[in-house]
Amino acid sequence: MTIILKPTRKLLSASALGIALTFGTLGGASLLATTAIAQVSVSAMPSSFADLVEAVKPAVVSIQVEGKQQVTRFNRPNGFNFDFPDLPEDHPFRRFFEEFGTPNQPQAPKERTFRAAGSGFVISQDGYIVTNNHVVDMADKVTVIFDNGDELEATIIGTDERTDLALLKVKSKEDLPFVKFADDEGRIGDWVVAVGNPFGLGSSVTAGIISGRGRDIGGNSYGDFLQIDAAINRGNSGGPAFNLSGEVVGVNTAIFSPNGGNVGIAFAIPSSIAKQIVNDLRDDGDVTRGFLGVSIQDVTRDIANSVGLPTARGALVTQLTDGAPAASAGIKAGDIIVEVNGQPIDDAKDLSRTVGSIAPEEKVNIKIWRQGKNIKLKVKLATLDEDMLKAPIPQKEIPQEPLEPQTSSIGLIVMPQDDGAGLVVEGVKEDSTAAAKGFMAGDIILEVDNLPVSNIQELETILEDVKASGRETVLIKVDRQGNIRFIGLPLSE
Repeated sequence: MTIILKPTRKLLSASALGIALTFGTLGGASLLATTAIAQVSVSAMPSSFADLVEAVKPAVVSIQVEGKQQVTRFNRPNGFNFDFPDLPEDHPFRRFFEEFGTPNQPQAPKERTFRAAGSGFVISQDGYIVTNNHVVDMADKVTVIFDNGDELEATIIGTDERTDLALLKVKSKEDLPFVKFADDEGRIGDWVVAVGNPFGLGSSVTAGIISGRGRDIGGNSYGDFLQIDAAINRGNSGGPAFNLSGEVVGVNTAIFSPNGGNVGIAFAIPSSIAKQIVNDLRDDGDVTRGFLGVSIQDVTRDIANSVGLPTARGALVTQLTDGAPAASAGIKAGDIIVEVNGQPIDDAKDLSRTVGSIAPEEKVNIKIWRQGKNIKLKVKLATLDEDMLKAPIPQKEIPQEPLEPQTSSIGLIVMPQDDGAGLVVEGVKEDSTAAAKGFMAGDIILEVDNLPVSNIQELETILEDVKASGRETVLIKVDRQGNIRFIGLPLSE
């Protein structure tokens, strides 16, 4: 069935959108419910995007990249050498070549010239251009091609791998057409128009709506992408997504696709993030971020119940970096950060974004939830250093003679650690709540209800105390292969 939308047709006004729903009968009488829609002003569907495109397209550019990378070739025992670095991973030829004999020692790496293409947009008349970091990564030469066919070589002013943004600069004898970032990123359902260079075809235009906000797609530290359904393909990276006012609401960055092509799910860096990063890059070619020095996780409903937090929100501190601002200010593992400078913190990503947006050396007010009450602390942030991100892993003592494992009342088979700090999970009863919550053999239980445990008697005593307090969930601190996590475990089967 084909559905045709006539562009000139007006959408129904709010007054025409009453919905009558018949739910059935009750005692022979008809039960009728009417849902009233809030009074809102709904504008007409645009009949064309042509005027918008004509206005913004001169500021959208194609980016051609040249560079060199190291490629390793393998000697085959039968004398054949195969080197197809651009062959797709799922290509049948690649599988054939990989299975055709066993490679010997690799040859010395050889340098290979590569070329790539992406998109970008001009943000100032003196030639500053925004694109993605992954478009210009490892580039030796960057050429910007304008809508009128002009080509200029660009200088990379700065890049930021964490947000996948890059700022370029070209020199032109004339003022360049440019576009501005939007102050309002729009709402779910708003129109967006994407302009870019898909598959190297040059300036192409697609349209759609904002499908979602705050998307976390992995591979990014901040997880605050806009999801749009405008067709985005390879080569669109770094291009702009416009609102109907011709302002940039997002920088097109990634697609979700099982086959490498457009399936109507694309992700763009919001203008609020892009503006901040671009301004930092323009100042000195680098991005500086505040650093708190905590490893964190989201707060689940079970965790919130276990510590008496009314709402499942905030960022739970799992580890602290020694000597970092958080540790110096008195923040402890097990604390839940619920506010920064009066701004509520929803989850771990929200805390990362919030702290990262604050300048180093600035003092911030942090509210934490600890032992059933709010505590306010003042913390002076440091400068984020990639080498400081990984929290230290406690060193283990030399193992001594192992003790016998014992079965706890929560379905965990445990035995004391060799150094007396914590309980090692030797097994998990299959039908237990602990198994349902993801406990595994090899886990090390460090704390229960924020209290250290070294034997099963201490574990059971803490569990009884939690039950006696009226709580139905207990908070357990777990070390899994050096990664610290907290798990809220319901005590009723």
